[in-house]
This record gives sequence, structure tokens and C-alpha cells, in this order.
Amino acid sequence: MAKIFCIANQKGGVGKTTTTVNLAAGLAKMGQRVLMVDLDPQGNATMGSGVDKRKLELTVYDVLLESASVAEARVQSSKLVDAGCGYDILGANRELAGAEVEMVELERREKRLKIALAQVEQDYDFILIDCPPSLSMLTLNGLCCAHGVIVPMQCEYFALEGLADLVNTIKQVHANLNKELAIIGLLRVMFDARITLQQQVSEQLKARFADKVFNTVIPRNVRLAEAPSYGVPGVVFDLPSKGAQAFLAFAREMVERIEKT
Repeated sequence: MAKIFCIANQKGGVGKTTTTVNLAAGLAKMGQRVLMVDLDPQGNATMGSGVDKRKLELTVYDVLLESASVAEARVQSSKLVDAGCGYDILGANRELAGAEVEMVELERREKRLKIALAQVEQDYDFILIDCPPSLSMLTLNGLCCAHGVIVPMQCEYFALEGLADLVNTIKQVHANLNKELAIIGLLRVMFDARITLQQQVSEQLKARFADKVFNTVIPRNVRLAEAPSYGVPGVVFDLPSKGAQAFLAFAREMVERIEKT
């Protein structure tokens, strides 16, 4: 059965999508079977995986409204397959913004993604869900079907405040909707070891969350930032770069953690 993880943080611009697509590519490069689910109406994870969101015939929107199955809507990117790290993509585009309103009146509205993914769980080792930067019905659907949450965060003061909000949200979902949900780990991203404040916040995180903080640290890296404009993850765009190598190390750490549990 697939391990399902949300990549979530209620703060925007913290590298959720970069983390999702590069972890997916890193895991696929290691021979893992991966499905990446884009739950953000902006569709950045879709575009960053080499798929043109404007040309998609079926998206996660159709899956949530039960007009298509995951098996019918998933696609692959030839760019990623050719690079040896192809993974399946359940894409998103602007249509998904309308799903919020349409789902309010529907039955099982927060469990729709869980029901849809149950049909394909056997096909994958990992299912990664890129969540929007808000606690919306879409994020709730992701949290309701996940075994755990991976939290990418910058080592800055305001990031700590946002983390407290997210931890409370996860506790509420755990108590009321999904008993399996837990924080898998905190991933330090866009890290610059030269900045004293970042080092201090990093130490605070390790002191407070201990083994919940991943050992891997993703450095601030220009090549990772450039990759989306070429429609590929950094792991494909420039494998020798520090950022890509860090994400490969993170993928290895994820697999090791899963094997231990």
C-alpha cells in the first residue's frame, strides 16, 4: 500500500511545490513508484513536472467531483521519463478553484480524495500531495487521506509562528477526521548557513522537535529556482547542483524512515 504524504504549510512561498516535485523525482530516480497530486489551483506542481496545465483534459477537479477516476486523469511527462525519474501526475489548473464552492453542498466533501486514491493505492509506493497555502477544503481533503505531513519551512522567526498554527490544524484533523495523521518531519529549506538567525532558528527547531526534524537540509540554490521555468524539477534540470543533490539525499532519508516504521 502506498504511503500518502501531504506537503503542507499555511505560509506561502516556503518551497512546498519545489519540495513536492523534487522529492517525487528523487524517489522515482530510486525506483519508487510515485504519484504526485497537485491540489493547488495555481497548478505550479503540474507545470513544474513538465505537464502543460492548460492542455489537461482531466484534472484533480474531475476526480474530486467524481466525474473521473484517478486512473483516467493521471498523466506522465515524457521529459521526466526520458530523464529516468518519471512519476505519475494528477494535475490541476484554475478549474480547481471552483471546486471549493461546488464541494460545500456535497456529501463526504472532505473525504473525496481519500475515496478516489483508495482505488490506486496498490499502484504506488508513495503518493505526494502538494497542498495550497491555506486551510481550505482542498487542503482538508489532502490531510484527511494522508498518513503524515511533511512541512517545508524556512529558518526564520515568522516561520515558527506559522508552524504553531499548522500543528494545531493537524491536531484537529487527527482528532476529528483522520486518526493516522501525524507530522512526519520538518524540512529546512532555502537554508543559508552564513546567516546567524537561520542557524539559531534551526537549532531551536531541533531542540523542540528533535527527531521530527529531517537530517537533510535544502540549501538556497539558484538552479532549483530556475528549474520550473524549464518545466522540470531541479533533480532533472541540474542533477550535480547542490540543491538537486540535497533533494536526492532527502528522498533517501524518506525511504529509510519508512522502512524503519
